[in-house]
Amino acid sequence: MIPMLDPATLTVFVTGATAGFGAALCRRFAEAGARVIGTGRRPDRLDALKAELGERCHVMQLDVTDRDAVFAAVQALPAGFDAPNVCIANAGLALGLSPAHEAEIDDWDRMIATNVNGLAYTVRALLPGMVARDEGHIVLLGSVAGDYPYPGGNVYGATKAFVKQFALNLRADLLGRNVRVTNIEPGMAETEFSLVRFEGDADQAAKTYEGLTAMSAEDIAETIFWSCILPRHLNINRMQMMPVMQAFSPFAVKRG
Repeated sequence: MIPMLDPATLTVFVTGATAGFGAALCRRFAEAGARVIGTGRRPDRLDALKAELGERCHVMQLDVTDRDAVFAAVQALPAGFDAPNVCIANAGLALGLSPAHEAEIDDWDRMIATNVNGLAYTVRALLPGMVARDEGHIVLLGSVAGDYPYPGGNVYGATKAFVKQFALNLRADLLGRNVRVTNIEPGMAETEFSLVRFEGDADQAAKTYEGLTAMSAEDIAETIFWSCILPRHLNINRMQMMPVMQAFSPFAVKRG
């Protein structure tokens, strides 16, 4: 049997590292011996992450919606961190739950800028190096919302459908290269996600997870970690994850 990869051989670039999945991913990989590059918009949280994880962690303030900044950040990686062989494009958000005809257009713009453009910039900045070295792994954070619509999910769900198809097309483009692509698609996970969606309304955010045990950031991080240390001849194309108490609704029908 081919052994799992040694995490100490991995250099992992993580976007959205200041909270939720991103912070949990940095911790999981660092504790296993990997080098970690944590990026995000909040410098105080990045500094705290660096202090916690030590010399195997490098942090960079970065807004993934700024294309030039993303490419500059990758070019500026210091020695020891300058050849990432895992890219986890995690930065993303949902805003609002209004129906499409009432939704704030600024919210749509921001979700597209982050979940689509920012993710694409991150991949494009890191992928050429992986192809040149013939070694790498692109991990994208999708969502079950990319497959299953729900009221108020309009543009958020559409951005995650983009992630799903982008991942599959990357696989097609990379055939013959030793570069893996994985789309992880979580369902309900209790992080700052809903707090952002509801503009800091903690009570409304908490109601999202009321009465069930939602997944945690650590659950998602552990699954991604596992996909990244599989032997290099294996590729997890897509993986959907839900809490046991989440499933699928029947078709909605309006009568009368």
